[in-house]
Amino acid sequence: MCVEATPPPPGRLTRRGVLAGAAALAGTVAAARSAAAAPSDGGTAPGSAGRHASHPAARGASLVIEGGTLLDPATGDVTENAVVVIEAGTVRAVGRRGSVTVPRNTETLDAQGRWVLPGLVDAHIHLSTATEARDAVRQGATSARSGSTAFFQDVAVRELARHSPELAPRLTAAGVFVTPDLGETVLADPDLTTLARLKDGVRSAEALRRVVQVNLARGADVIKTRVNERAGLPEQDPLAQVYSHEQLSEIVAAARRGGKGVLCHSYSEQGCHDAVTAGIRSLEHGAFVGERTLHEMRRRGTYFTPTLTAIAGLTESTDPVLAERGRTYLPVLERAVLAAHGMGVPLAAGTDSSGGTVRPIGREVELMHAAGLSPLDAIRTATTGAARLLGLERTVGRLARGFTGDAIILDGDPLADVARLKKPARVVRAGIPL
Repeated sequence: MCVEATPPPPGRLTRRGVLAGAAALAGTVAAARSAAAAPSDGGTAPGSAGRHASHPAARGASLVIEGGTLLDPATGDVTENAVVVIEAGTVRAVGRRGSVTVPRNTETLDAQGRWVLPGLVDAHIHLSTATEARDAVRQGATSARSGSTAFFQDVAVRELARHSPELAPRLTAAGVFVTPDLGETVLADPDLTTLARLKDGVRSAEALRRVVQVNLARGADVIKTRVNERAGLPEQDPLAQVYSHEQLSEIVAAARRGGKGVLCHSYSEQGCHDAVTAGIRSLEHGAFVGERTLHEMRRRGTYFTPTLTAIAGLTESTDPVLAERGRTYLPVLERAVLAAHGMGVPLAAGTDSSGGTVRPIGREVELMHAAGLSPLDAIRTATTGAARLLGLERTVGRLARGFTGDAIILDGDPLADVARLKKPARVVRAGIPL
């Protein structure tokens, strides 16, 4: 059965609903938080619905971080006794103490004896509640990319982050999953409800385009789909392919017409290859990605987000099927990560946190290092590398003039022990110390 040929509702109408949800979400949190809210850096991804909000994006706070040892992931340079001047949520000056003019009457954060890094980026996370968003940013993920939500909650979280950055990471929203079985997600938008009666699920070209179009109308920044079943459900086979190369190409083409890229949940060797050659922007999980596909990814500039944290988490499952799956997949994925890095495939760190549990993005960096990356290269996967994937490389991933005033303060040298990234001593979001 084909989908009825009715166009999705105009974007301005559905966006209004999203922004109303964001306002309700923000209001709930505002009642619980203390003190005066600080403003935002206004950093939403290009084309996002956030710029249509009726509320103005707040500018961010001013802060001086001084006395710490500053690491620039882009260059690897280390500056001792450093000063970082943040004004209205943006870095205005950086350098050794004495070489930087410190403005008067500005709040100061003493980082002496500690290390200072840019805020980290979680390139694959599922944020469905205000609590999850708060937990992510307080664990150092000051920017993130959604791996989809069931009812467009990530679009609302993105709006929350714009005007209350201390409550959420700067978020690139994926909207709802383009998957054969939408389940309860058919209720996420009235224009999806007709898909509930499709006997074979969301598989036809019309149905695939419909879900992408609704996502675009609701203000999604990227599109999320899958080529394989899930690893985290014991009854599913993660190597079973659910979409063909032709179907994936249809999704990619529909996303491109809206100016968006696609991230794709993948596991099997053939599935990974089909997804990459269909034109996706980033391969997610990808445990059994083959050498031919890695070469293709290098040629195309396709990113690899392995979500080692999620696969390592399977090994701790009480379900014997999942635990064995984790033990089998993790070493294979580690080898894939090291091979990708050696070939020059761009890597991005992502935890795949979901279901109310937010894992620290620092854990993913730790696992990248365990897979064979140097400490600096592992840190880059959660800073400069992930920032490029999100299209934020000019504002995120470094503490340099013109970049956003997001930082993490660590109790020790992350180049000597990357595990320190898992528990930042302090987090600064848009100039606001948390």
